[in-house]
Amino acid sequence: MYRKYLKHIILYILTVISTYYTAGFWYSFFIMAILTAHEMGHFIASRKYGVPATLPLFIPFPFSPFGTLGAIIFMRGRIKDRRSLFDIGAAGPLAGLVLAFIAAIVGLGYSQVIAAEQLSQPAFSLGDSLIFLLLQRLVLGEIPPGHDVLLHPIAYAGWVGLFVTAINLFPIGQLDGGHICYSMFGKKGINLSRIALGILIGICLFYNLAWTVFIILLLFMGIRHPAPLDDVTPLDGRRKLLGLFTMLLFVMSFTPIPFPEYAM
Repeated sequence: MYRKYLKHIILYILTVISTYYTAGFWYSFFIMAILTAHEMGHFIASRKYGVPATLPLFIPFPFSPFGTLGAIIFMRGRIKDRRSLFDIGAAGPLAGLVLAFIAAIVGLGYSQVIAAEQLSQPAFSLGDSLIFLLLQRLVLGEIPPGHDVLLHPIAYAGWVGLFVTAINLFPIGQLDGGHICYSMFGKKGINLSRIALGILIGICLFYNLAWTVFIILLLFMGIRHPAPLDDVTPLDGRRKLLGLFTMLLFVMSFTPIPFPEYAM
C-alpha cells in the first residue's frame, strides 16, 4: 500500500524543496497549503459523489518564479449530473481561495512600503489583480507616488495562489471554470468559453505573449466539456448564485499581465 502512494510522496517533497528554494520557508509553507487545499477540495467532493479520483500529484518546477506548476488529480468515469459536476469543480478553487486570501492579508501586514530607489537588490515587478489591489489598499492604505510594496514571502504566496486559482477558473474545457460553466449553462456554455478564449488571445497578441503556451495547452485539451450522465436536471438556486460568485472571483483574481517587465 505504501508503494501505491510513493510517487505522490516523492513529488510532494520535491515540490516543497522547489518552492523553498524559490522564496524561502514561509512562501513554501503557504503555497503548498493553498495548492493542497485546492486539490483536496476536488478529491473530497469527488469521493462524496462516488467519482474515482487519485490523490494530488504535485509538479515541482524550480525554473519558474513560482517553484511549481501546481498539482493535479485524475478522475475516472463520467460524472453523474450537473450538481455533482458543479460541486466537484467549485470545491477546489473555493478552498484554495480561502487560504490565498489569508496568506495575502497576513503577508501584506509583514510587507514594506519603500521608495523605489531604496531597493538594494534586483527585484521583478508583479501585476496585480483587482482582489490583490483591494487587499493591499485595506492592509497598507494608499501607496505614495514613487513608492512600491516589497512583498513578504507570505504575501507572494497569496499573490501566486490568486493567480493560479484564476487560471483554473477559466470557463474553458475541463478546467475548474469549465466544470462550473457547463454545469450552469450546459452546451450553451461553449459560447462563454469562446469569448473567454478570444479575450485571452487578444491579451496575448497585444499585451503579453507569455500566454501563448497556456493558449496552446487549452486548444490541445479542447474547449468543449463532456456532458454528465444526467444533462437535463438544472442546478438549484443556491448553486447558481455560487456559480455567479465564482465567475466574479475569476474576473477579480485574474492578472492579465502578471510580469509587467516582460509585457509588449
